[in-house]
Amino acid sequence: MENQHITPFLWFNDNAEEAVNFYTSVFDNSKIKSTNRMPDGKVLTLSFELEGQAFGALNGGPMFTFNPSVSFFVICETEAEVDATWHKLTEGGQVMMALDTYPWSGRYGWGSDRFGVSWQVMLGKVADYGQKIIPCLMFAGEQLAKADEAVNFYTSLFKNAEITTISRYPAENPDTEGALQYAQFTLNGQTFSIMGSVMPHAFAFNEAISFVINSETQADIDHFWNKMTEGGGKESQCAWLKDKYGVSWQIVPPILMKLMGDKDAAKAQRVMQAMMQMKKIVIADLESAYNQ
Repeated sequence: MENQHITPFLWFNDNAEEAVNFYTSVFDNSKIKSTNRMPDGKVLTLSFELEGQAFGALNGGPMFTFNPSVSFFVICETEAEVDATWHKLTEGGQVMMALDTYPWSGRYGWGSDRFGVSWQVMLGKVADYGQKIIPCLMFAGEQLAKADEAVNFYTSLFKNAEITTISRYPAENPDTEGALQYAQFTLNGQTFSIMGSVMPHAFAFNEAISFVINSETQADIDHFWNKMTEGGGKESQCAWLKDKYGVSWQIVPPILMKLMGDKDAAKAQRVMQAMMQMKKIVIADLESAYNQ
């Protein structure tokens, strides 16, 4: 996807390379773009594409595990494609909703792969959704009441954003009547979705899946960082934060990876050390460390 501004980022427990090799084997038009390794040769991060869409992966350790609070819709244009994709993704994983016919799709299933990442595979037309793979945030239980607010909040952050679809719960239950059931929206031309669940769930948003906002300027970094941490959001280290709904983001300038990948190991190390001391990234401080 050209000019992709937001990149889903997956946190693995020392099996990121295996997982990325698996995902790029499942989807067409997919490839591993780059692999960054530790001094001992172990893989640290990978950059890859699935159906032309950019993703990132990290071997971050056992602290965070995937759950269905963040999933990925996969839009397939034939039933044969639905079936093939479903069976590949769920082999060795778990099924939440069996592959079947549902009111919203003639062929749909929801499950997790053997690494724990959650996928919703469905029959549809990619042109109707804007892209093949769509990140989905689930607002469940007490969070359901915040789903409408979240859609408006996310679309308010980006200059090029639009709410394209909203459906609501019918009047069958007075406790949930009118609550957001599903919303689809675009952020800088990328499609995202939010589902509202009336059921309480034991899982919640965590750092296992975050979204990297590629921010060219300090003004952009400041904008996203300040807006996302206000009202109950939380700062973390090294460009990470949680917004007020608990969703994890990374606000990262492309120059960070450029400087950290410099052929001069001393310069790259100084940049790394400077970044490790930061919460919000300050580009001038990175450049100062690089130029010492």
